[in-house]
Amino acid sequence: MNVNSRTLPDSRRIIGLCCALAAVALAVMALAGCGRREALKHFERPGEIRDFVKLFAQNCSGCHGADGKFGPAPPLNDSLFLAIIPDAEFTRVVSQGRTSTLMPAFSRGSGGTLTDEQIAILVRGVRSKWGKADVADAASLPAYVAPGDAAEGQSSKNHETALQLFGLACGNCHGAQGQGGKEAGALHDAAFLSLISDQALRRIVITGRADLGMPDFRRLGAMLPDGKPLSNQQIAEVVALLASWRHPMDSHKEPTDQAGGL
Repeated sequence: MNVNSRTLPDSRRIIGLCCALAAVALAVMALAGCGRREALKHFERPGEIRDFVKLFAQNCSGCHGADGKFGPAPPLNDSLFLAIIPDAEFTRVVSQGRTSTLMPAFSRGSGGTLTDEQIAILVRGVRSKWGKADVADAASLPAYVAPGDAAEGQSSKNHETALQLFGLACGNCHGAQGQGGKEAGALHDAAFLSLISDQALRRIVITGRADLGMPDFRRLGAMLPDGKPLSNQQIAEVVALLASWRHPMDSHKEPTDQAGGL
């Protein structure tokens, strides 16, 4: 027996082992490829998502709360808010953001990530999920945006009158001077007011924050001698007063209306 005849079986075993390993590797790669293809079948590109629940969870719930309430931003799970805001304005706020607040712009045209179709899905979904058709006669409710060119809705430019109104409607919780009370925090706070626009203040005066126990304009008006809901003009008075507190050094100047925020 020569040397070559002794090493041939060993060589065959080595070759066989290599073939077996290669087969296993190919099988693993094939399975991995199948898994990847299966995963890709279920992958949705961000711009392809059309499910309201997913869109709301990914873009809105961080500020407005998982169920549209109890977030740092005003609730969307609010039938009164949804009764006063027109679709066009709602779409504009979502698309372009809200000036002077932390509300970002979501439309791609404004630097956001959502398509126009996705924004429309969000607007329809919020209204469908949390809106109530019978909340009130829309014509009897204050306008979402202050009627700037109408007599009604303008502040009286009288600081003392506005402060008296505030004390009656809001003072029980926020203090007569907005310094805060046992029931609610301070509003006469430049830091807080620097983070919120006049339009957002107007919305909250009208709708309150039901999720936090803050009454809406109807219950605030019940604190007044006539017991009627706050009028557009009274709402504008309160907003103008709060805006005047935004800059402490200017607190005794006539407040300016910067309702240009969304």
